[in-house]
Parts: sequence; C-alpha cells; structure tokens
Amino acid sequence: MSKPGRPAQFDRDAALDAALMAFWRDGYQATSVKALSERLGITRSSFYNAFESQEAVFLEALDRYLERSPDRAFAYVTQEGSICGLIAETFKSICQSLALDSDARGCLAVNSVGALCGVDAALGPKVAAHMIARLERLETLLKLAVARGELRDDTDVAATALALKTFLVGLNVMAKVVPDRDALWPAARTMLSAAGILHEGEDSRQAE
Repeated sequence: MSKPGRPAQFDRDAALDAALMAFWRDGYQATSVKALSERLGITRSSFYNAFESQEAVFLEALDRYLERSPDRAFAYVTQEGSICGLIAETFKSICQSLALDSDARGCLAVNSVGALCGVDAALGPKVAAHMIARLERLETLLKLAVARGELRDDTDVAATALALKTFLVGLNVMAKVVPDRDALWPAARTMLSAAGILHEGEDSRQAE
C-alpha cells in the first residue's frame, strides 16, 4: 500500500536513480529537497514520504553509486587467478569509464569528500567511512597478493594501498580537467608498474 501523499504511479527506484544523477551532477549542497522534488515531479510531502530527508536520499544514492562503480570488483576475491591482474583490470575499467563520461563528472564519492568531509558534521564522517572501507579492501587484496607470491615479501602493504587509493582519487579529479582523457590509462599503468602490480610490456594480468 502506498503511503499517503505519494502518487500511485510513483516509482521509488527510478526516483532514486534520478536523485543519484542530480547529486552526481550538481553536488549535495546544490541539490535541495525542493530541487529534487521538482526534478522528480512530486510534492515535497511525497518526497519526505519516500525518502525521509535530503541526507537519507543522498546516502542511499551514494550506496547505489558505489554498488555500480568499477572498483566494486575489489570486494570480490576468488581463490583462483591473479590479484594483481584484478587490480590492474579494475584500474583500467575506471579509466575507461572516466574517458567515456562526456560530462566529466568524476566520481560521486570523491566529489563528496571535497564537498562534505570537514564541512558537514553528519554526512562528512559517513562519506569518509566509505572511502576508508575502499582503502581497506585494497590493503586486503595486496596482503593476499604478497601471500600468493605476486608481490615481494617486503612490500609495504599499507603504504602501497594508500598510494593506489590516493592515485585513484587524483585520477577522478584530473578526469574533470585533462584535455585528453585517453591519457588516464597510460598514467595509471605507470603508477601500477611503479607499485610492482604491472610489469614492462603488460597492460594487465588476466585472471587464469
């Protein structure tokens, strides 16, 4: 049964996608409840019935964005195949996604770090927690790569994970301004080679 005030034809799932796109394009501060309601073609009361608050719909939209982002692959580790190959292929997918984004929106999570962390007492720590969780996934993968003999035993896993994540953040920012976004993958390839994840002559190591 639909809640009072919400039109019968209201499609919450589609509305969440529309809200995600609005936050991604305009940022959190510029995407008010009024702006979202108008974009969705509903009243404010219908909006609040569906999503409760601007903060709640933003967090739900961010979760959806992260579920779809290329680096979600870092959460899926198999017993077979190359960990370094998985990392390299994921970086390549991110570069391709950024290169194909005609609007140069970058990454919603990265955009939100600059807009909300240290600024919004409620949302800032939650955005930061998402980023730290992504960093910890990389660290877990690198530890496994060391254990499998893909990386040297003396690899500084924590420093390498932070370097890779920092590079990814910078990559998403630079994708907004570089004239040739096809240059993103060669830059990433250089970084991955320096970290020992790619070797000379390789684009990536395919999982076996």
